Amino acid sequence: MTSSEIDESVIAELNRLRDSIDNIDAAVVHMLAERFKCTQQVGHLKAAHQLPPADPDREARQIIRLRELAESAKLDPAFAEKLLNFVVAEVIRHHETIART
Repeated sequence: MTSSEIDESVIAELNRLRDSIDNIDAAVVHMLAERFKCTQQVGHLKAAHQLPPADPDREARQIIRLRELAESAKLDPAFAEKLLNFVVAEVIRHHETIART
């Protein structure tokens, strides 16, 4: 089926939903940017006080917290944990870089 064969109301609804997805993606990117601004400050504070880049206890608490938030939001908790682990790995990499400078 080509797009010319699809009902115009379906195309309009598809475009409306895709516009919403695009807006959400933009918000996610901006929220991640804000998060990384904060974690950069944490990295500088840790480096100034010779604290380790990683904090396994904090990370474990965050995983529990995010899994609970995901469940209440009807989001797969395993996905939320994977996303957090990905973000935390990047944060630790940044903290290690800051500590070396």
